[in-house]
Formats: sequence, structure tokens, C-alpha cells
Amino acid sequence: MPGKVFLSTAYLPPVEYISRIRNADEAYIEHEENYLKQSYRNRCYILSASGPQSLSVPVYLGSFHKTPLKDIRIDYSKRWQQVHLRAMTSSYSAAPYFLYYYETIEKILLRNHDFLLDLNMYLLEKIFSIMKIEVKLSFTTEYMAASDLPNDLRYSINPKKRSDYVPKRYLQVFSPVENFVQDLSIIDLIFNMGPESDCYL
Repeated sequence: MPGKVFLSTAYLPPVEYISRIRNADEAYIEHEENYLKQSYRNRCYILSASGPQSLSVPVYLGSFHKTPLKDIRIDYSKRWQQVHLRAMTSSYSAAPYFLYYYETIEKILLRNHDFLLDLNMYLLEKIFSIMKIEVKLSFTTEYMAASDLPNDLRYSINPKKRSDYVPKRYLQVFSPVENFVQDLSIIDLIFNMGPESDCYL
């Protein structure tokens, strides 16, 4: 999708999210919206031996309605970092490129960022570096209402609904190609395919 693309922030986002950025000229991350629960903003999906597994970053909401996303703080009273890292190790330790990239992800997760947006951006920038993606990233400066324009993906990339995105299949640790599981975090692709990951976007 050449030109600009608009997306929400996302925690270790799904492959589709990275693919949409990879094929754009510029990517704008929504900075001015209110926080939306049960979305990719604070969760991702990895592939465990028993199927897709959700990993969520716990946050302080402050209030249940109209909390600005940029003000959402991470709740470290829950031991979520250890849970996520153990789950990744359990799911991907047998993946061909796990040892190459795990420590990089681990260091960012253990850095104790105050804000969800900061954590997500550090992870996204590191994913760009790993995959050699050079698309310009910017934050939006004002909120615009949701639209049906094809470049507005802020609410269409959502764990609750399947988009029209058709991923390229690759070999996953717990799933043969014919039973490919989609809508997983980009780390599923990176740990399995390493330097070839960009070819699957």
C-alpha cells in the first residue's frame, strides 16, 4: 500500500501490521486516541504447543472510559514480563533463530518502561532494525475519526475480527505449513525465519 498508512500502537504486533508498514512510504502511529481494551495495543499472540496463546501487558487505566492512550501506564505489580518471556522460551526455543533474537526482545521487556506507548515503540523500532525496514515512522498530532479509507488501519487490524490480509505461509514450530496459523505476533515469523522474514511480508 504505497503512500501513508495509519495504525494504532501495538505490542509485538501481528505480521499483517508489519507487512502493511513495510509496503508503505510512511507510517503514522495513532498518538491522540483514547485507549481501547482487548486490542493489539497491549497484547499479542504467539504459537504454543496447544495453539495460539495470548500475552497481555497489564495496564493502569485510571478510569474505564476515555483514558488517553499516551497516558496509559504499565502495571508492574503483575509479573507479566517473566510470564511473557517464559512463554516465548517454551514456544520458540526450538525455532531456528530463537537464540539470535530472544535476548534483544528480553532486554527491552525488562527495561521497565513507564508507558505502554514507549514500550511498543522501542519494540517496533527494534523489529524494524532486525528486518531492515526503513519506512519513516511518525506519531499523529491530532485525532481524526475512523474512516473506511484503505490506508486507515487503526481499527481494522483487530484480534476480534479477520481482515482481508492473506499471509504468505512459512514453517512454524508447532504447525506444518498446511496447518499454518495466522494473526500471530511478528516474533513468530522472526524466530522461525530469521533473515528471510522480510520475504514473507
